[in-house]
Amino acid sequence: MIAGHWRALGTSVVVAVTEPAALPAARHAVAAEIDALDRACSRFRDDSDISRLNAASGVPVMVSPLLAEAIRTAMRAARLTDGDVDPTVGASMNAIGYDDDFAAVDADGPALAHPFRPAPGWTHVVITDRPALVTLPAGVLLDLGATAKALGADRAASAAHAATGTGVLVSLGGDIATAGDAPAGGWPVRVTDDHSAPSEAPGQMITLDSGGLATSSSTVRHWRRGGIAVHHIVDPHTGAPAVSPYRTVSVAAASCVDANIATTAAMVRGQRAADWLESTGLPSRLVTHDGLVVHLNGWPMTAELAA
Repeated sequence: MIAGHWRALGTSVVVAVTEPAALPAARHAVAAEIDALDRACSRFRDDSDISRLNAASGVPVMVSPLLAEAIRTAMRAARLTDGDVDPTVGASMNAIGYDDDFAAVDADGPALAHPFRPAPGWTHVVITDRPALVTLPAGVLLDLGATAKALGADRAASAAHAATGTGVLVSLGGDIATAGDAPAGGWPVRVTDDHSAPSEAPGQMITLDSGGLATSSSTVRHWRRGGIAVHHIVDPHTGAPAVSPYRTVSVAAASCVDANIATTAAMVRGQRAADWLESTGLPSRLVTHDGLVVHLNGWPMTAELAA
């Protein structure tokens, strides 16, 4: 097994392959998928498809196949979670200060305006087939951050496997997808609050044989407004950062998208998260703000370093 590392989309990218000779081709395939995702789905690029759509003020817009897929993925997430994961949180995200690439977001700033802005709701989004025409009511802004990166990981892993025929693992900022046969013993993955944390940080080593894994955490992308901590996981029903007893939720599923839907919804559901995740049957790991670790549905009960 050999891996390549670089940065894109404001985060880290890891590509691992079971055959060392396949790494250059796998890396090329992954980079192409990431570039396409950025051009389609980044609300921080004036020239992206989604920026053009968000600026249309109610006029139907023909979108690229990739953006159409990303929007349908986000709408499926909203439907599966009763709106707890909702792509119409764009204005809410802007209102809490997440209106630029995270590296450009001020670490501290003036108090936020109240009340917060609840999401209008995913049912306001109209999308047609052949061609893909999308209509957003004036004032409705899409933010696909809850699902697009996970979709990109799934697409990138599939593309790299198709290009090389080898087993592939792709991580986009800790959103992990696999394709093809895993190495003997599985893909080793370290699960932590922050995927870029050093090895001595609280966390757990697991192995992943197939499918995907996602982690949602309020500990990494956070800032302050008026002296109050704010983070990037918004409750669509209130427009405010989600309030949860858990700082981090990790889930394994058949795809990275499905894992990411579950982790985001769990963070939004707060006190109800553990019971809901248990009902899904998905292997899950939850970490409270005090460092207590909860394992559900067969998540490996190996020694934990969380404190």
